[in-house]
Amino acid sequence: MELNQNLKKAYGITPAARTIWNADESYNKKGMEKYLDWLLDNGAQSLSIVGSTGENMAMNEETQKEVLGHVASYINGAVPLVGGTGKYDTHTTLELSHYAEECGYDGLLVLLPFYYTPHKKSVLQHFRNLRKELSVNMYIYNNPWFAGYELNTKEVQSLIEDGTVQGIKAAHGDPNRVHDLKYYMGDKITVFYGHDYCGMEAYCGGADGWLSGIPAILPKQCRAIQDAVQAGDLEAARKAQNNIIPFLNYFLYDKENGVPHWLEICNYTLTAQGLDVGLPRRPAGDLDDANKKKIEKLLADME
Repeated sequence: MELNQNLKKAYGITPAARTIWNADESYNKKGMEKYLDWLLDNGAQSLSIVGSTGENMAMNEETQKEVLGHVASYINGAVPLVGGTGKYDTHTTLELSHYAEECGYDGLLVLLPFYYTPHKKSVLQHFRNLRKELSVNMYIYNNPWFAGYELNTKEVQSLIEDGTVQGIKAAHGDPNRVHDLKYYMGDKITVFYGHDYCGMEAYCGGADGWLSGIPAILPKQCRAIQDAVQAGDLEAARKAQNNIIPFLNYFLYDKENGVPHWLEICNYTLTAQGLDVGLPRRPAGDLDDANKKKIEKLLADME
C-alpha cells in the first residue's frame, strides 16, 4: 500500500515508554498521562508506546489496544507516535497494526518474528506482506537479544530500497553498525539507536534518534547528549555521557544483592524522581532497599 505522506516522522529522543499499572495490574490511565507529560517536559521529542520497555509481552492484545488507543487520544498529535505491534505471526501483527493506524499512530515498531525463528526469506516477506496492507511508517525492531537473530545491513537495505520500511531500531548495542546503516542508505533510512549505552557514539555515527529504555527514565540527560553531538560540541557530549555512565553501569552490570530485573529498576528510577508509577506486572516486582538506595544515590550524583 502507498505510504501516507502526511504522517509525522519520529525523530530524536524517543523514549520506549513504560506502561503504568494500577495495584491490581489493570491499566492506569491517569498515571500514564502524568508520566507522558513528564517525558515531554524533560526533552522527549517522539514517543514509542507498547514496546519492550512498555511490557508488550506482559499484556494480551485487548490490553495492548487499550494502551495504544488511550495514548493516541491523549497525545492528540502533539508529537510523533510509534506503536509497538510486532508479534510472531503476520495475522496478529496486522490486526494490531491496523488498530494503531486507525488510532493515528505515525509509525509502527515491528519486532522480528520470534520464538519459532523463521527463515530470513520468510521474515523479509513478513514485512512486505505488512506493507501491502498498511500506509503508515514502519520501523524494523532489530533486537537480537529478544528475537534470537537479526537482519544484516544488506537485508535491511532491501526493505528500504523497495519502500517496505522507513527505518530501524538498531538494538544490538553496536554504534559502528549505526554508521554502517547510514553509510549505505543515508537519508533513505531513519536509524534509531536502540540500546542504553553508547548513545553519544551512536549519534556520532549518524543516528537520527535514541529509542530505548534509558530515555524513558532519564530523558533530560539523554537529550543533553543528543543536543551536544548535534551542535558539534564533543566535549559537552562526553561530559553529558559521563554524567550517566555510573547509572548505566549499575543498570546493566553492577546490581546490589543479585540481579534485579531492569523493568523493576526503571520503575523505581521514575519513583525516585517523584512519579507515581507503581510496579511492573508480575512476575517482576519491587526492588529491595539496597537497590533503592543505590538508585537514589546515583540520581543525586547526576547533574
